Amino acid sequence: MASGRLSLTDTVRVGASGLLARPLRSVLSALGIAIGIAAVVSVLGISASSQAALIAQLDRLGTNLLQVQAGQTFGGTSSSLPLTAEPMIGRIGPVQTVSSVASLTANAFRNSYIPAGQTNGIQVKAARINLLDALAGSMAEGSFLTAATENYPVVVLGATTAQRLGFDHWISGSMVDIGGTQYAVAGIMQPMPLAPDIDRSALIGYPQAQNALGADGSATTVYVRTTPEQVDAVGSVLANTVNPANPNEVQVSQPSDALEARIATNDAFNSLFLGLGAVALLVGGVGIANVMVISVLERRSEIGLRRALGATRGNIRSQFLSEALLLAGAGGIAGVVLGMLITFGYSATRGTDLVVPLSAVAGGIAIALALGAIAGLYPAIRAARLAPTDALRSV
Repeated sequence: MASGRLSLTDTVRVGASGLLARPLRSVLSALGIAIGIAAVVSVLGISASSQAALIAQLDRLGTNLLQVQAGQTFGGTSSSLPLTAEPMIGRIGPVQTVSSVASLTANAFRNSYIPAGQTNGIQVKAARINLLDALAGSMAEGSFLTAATENYPVVVLGATTAQRLGFDHWISGSMVDIGGTQYAVAGIMQPMPLAPDIDRSALIGYPQAQNALGADGSATTVYVRTTPEQVDAVGSVLANTVNPANPNEVQVSQPSDALEARIATNDAFNSLFLGLGAVALLVGGVGIANVMVISVLERRSEIGLRRALGATRGNIRSQFLSEALLLAGAGGIAGVVLGMLITFGYSATRGTDLVVPLSAVAGGIAIALALGAIAGLYPAIRAARLAPTDALRSV
């Protein structure tokens, strides 16, 4: 072999031949890097997919929904919203829609023969007929309350309520028992991300609640949909508008904050899992360094022979450094593919769009190569420093 600089192709070929001579060791060494990169890519991919789904959900549901509930008096007792709460809120200029529900003392049962303990405490609420508009909700099956059905024993079931009562599908003519009276099930709602308590309730009309269950017509929770630009302004005046005499007894919240909090929570967990991925990468890098050091010791005769035939120290250094880079690169590519497959599986089971940031793919491979270069640098330098006569003594 003539002395001098090896071409890039020759360097890669020589490095690959060294790895192929010990395939099992090479695979196990690359596996450590692959696991670390897969962890990083999958965490970033799952996070991006989840956040994209949450942001799409926020865009669909809107962040311009406010929720008004009764708080507590100075004495610590529960207060109630005035009967005038809804019409007064409706007078605020930027308000687009006002709707409400009222919690009732009755419970819903599949039939009158099932003990209350087996229904998981299904609560009945009175609801306005425009509740779906205010919550940007929809029906899974059947129809919601109307101006006609709100006056009669007709009920609409939340998504969770339907499952607890055993309604896998809505069937016309289905009945549930409320206060000893059979109510016709008009439909089943889709889940309500902005109002999870609605999912766990059975809804009847306000007039029916007053006539059959003795409700006084006051709301427990009022939902206010405003123009997006005026959310803060409307929120700041709601308490005084609802109860001018005691605004401190009114609680105002923004349901979309819960979804935004989930994004922040995901970010916190991502940091934890990325830390674990970094530890796996560190372990993989140490594994490559260890394998390369052992390889140098085992191949002293090969190094001596190559040096005797004219290979320069640079050639030897390039050979072992290329082996480390090839190991890390193969592990990085395998890790990226594995991470994308994990993200795909997560997205498929959750029904969300697959989102894998390009930075995660490129960064994963770049990190692997950088780690391989660092891990292989010392063994490569050590191999290059071997004198031909010392190396050939082991032949």
